[in-house]
Amino acid sequence: MAEEILIKPRRTLTSHLTSSLLVVALLTSFGSSMLYGYNLAVVNSPAEYIKEFYNRTSVSRNGTGLDGEVLTLMYSLTVSVFAIGGLLGSLMVGMLVTSFGRKGTVVNSTVLVFIAGSLMGFSRICASPEMVIFGRFVTGIHSGISLSVVPMYLGEIAPKNLRGFLGLMPSIFICAGVFSAQVLGLHELLGKEEHWPLFISLVVIPTFIQLMLLPWFPESPRYLLIEKHNVHATITALKWYRAKCNIQVEIEEMQEEQRSLSSVETVSVWQIILDPSVRWQLFSVVVLNIGMQLSGIDAIWFYTNDIFKNAGIPAPEIQYTTVGTGAIEIIAGLIGCFTIEKLGRRPLIIGGFLAMGLCCAGITFSLVLQVHLPFMRYVSVACVVGIIAGFCIGPAGVPFLITAELFKQSHRPAAYTVGGSLNWMSNFTVGFVFPFLQMSAGHYCYLVFSCVCLAVALYVYFVIPETKNKTFVEISQMFASKEAVLESQCLPDQLKLKKMNGYGALENGSLEFDSSSSYVA
Repeated sequence: MAEEILIKPRRTLTSHLTSSLLVVALLTSFGSSMLYGYNLAVVNSPAEYIKEFYNRTSVSRNGTGLDGEVLTLMYSLTVSVFAIGGLLGSLMVGMLVTSFGRKGTVVNSTVLVFIAGSLMGFSRICASPEMVIFGRFVTGIHSGISLSVVPMYLGEIAPKNLRGFLGLMPSIFICAGVFSAQVLGLHELLGKEEHWPLFISLVVIPTFIQLMLLPWFPESPRYLLIEKHNVHATITALKWYRAKCNIQVEIEEMQEEQRSLSSVETVSVWQIILDPSVRWQLFSVVVLNIGMQLSGIDAIWFYTNDIFKNAGIPAPEIQYTTVGTGAIEIIAGLIGCFTIEKLGRRPLIIGGFLAMGLCCAGITFSLVLQVHLPFMRYVSVACVVGIIAGFCIGPAGVPFLITAELFKQSHRPAAYTVGGSLNWMSNFTVGFVFPFLQMSAGHYCYLVFSCVCLAVALYVYFVIPETKNKTFVEISQMFASKEAVLESQCLPDQLKLKKMNGYGALENGSLEFDSSSSYVA
């Protein structure tokens, strides 16, 4: 035993990080996840140029320009239609990953990016604002698919000791996408009027690189074995993704998961909602995905320039300050990625939400007090940086990772569909409601976000267990234990759990009582 204890710590993070695993993580994150971040920020810099294009087109078609309200409405539609497409894409995830597999869905969905890039890139030549709007909608569909499928794919191909490291890589590339859009949008680069169609259609380049290379890599071994029952392809895939390790152990673990499932058929969204054996897992996914968007991060990103302007930063320099916040996002994401396997999921997500909650409250107090205390302007800037860093270090990526870890193969696609759709709906809700909230509550509107962040942190602390370095079966058993505790509170002390199905639901006839007990189930 003493010798085993000395050997186990040598199994470090890099011992199982093969070149194939790393390349697949980089390709999927670069060619899919990064586009989400890029498309979030790409319309900010050329906003005035796009509005002018819409107005000129109206003049050429109708002889008159658009009034201010209609022009603002068209631009708002250009921005928000991305979230509508994302919602539609997230609803398609379960069907796509079941039909085409995880890698197959990532590869096949690239056609959406080429369609969107072509529409947006040639919109000015064709004098068609509709092409810009529809292109944004199509690229939103792709992002809705990618935000769920990429973490699912990486979570299934990664060994348990690397699942957190690889699972947070997409969130780093999302931050890199935002940063790329901020840098390329500078006036010295593509921030000029003549460059905006090229600027918004650059998404095709990373997707093209992904399409050329990703098809050469294998599908998810878990999908091949549990859903396709192809043992030979599973072994081949594991040999690609593992280096000099006993793949038989992993195959046995997958088969154990397969046996624990009452059915290997993928469940629907309605079935997972009605399944009492996964209610805590599903409710946790709901809380994390809604909390991630209702944390106020989108509102902070949208009003960063105003906060910096109030802090006294000269207007010409604000764009460079905003780029600096993008760099902070990447640094915070890297810190989360390289510490998650040491600290675990819970500390990152609890710490991230706590930091965001405190900084949201800090923004409110600094904005209220800066009238009397001028130095509070700089406190508000520090709070903005703290919110962005707190979000990127944990809440930005861990919810997608945890969704993969909390569910087994049969329930995972439906769980991602539920989580992804709620994420996009919450995103759209914040964008729509926040202006009215700000008008009614003023500076105190950020206290709403502060309360949400603190509530999510408390929920994670009391409900969600640590999943670091555990198999999917072990995680299921942890939630089964939680369910057992709840059951035992309603039953006598003599009640013992004898047999459970894969997710901890008690099977018929599986309760064993002390003979002296007169309680009848």
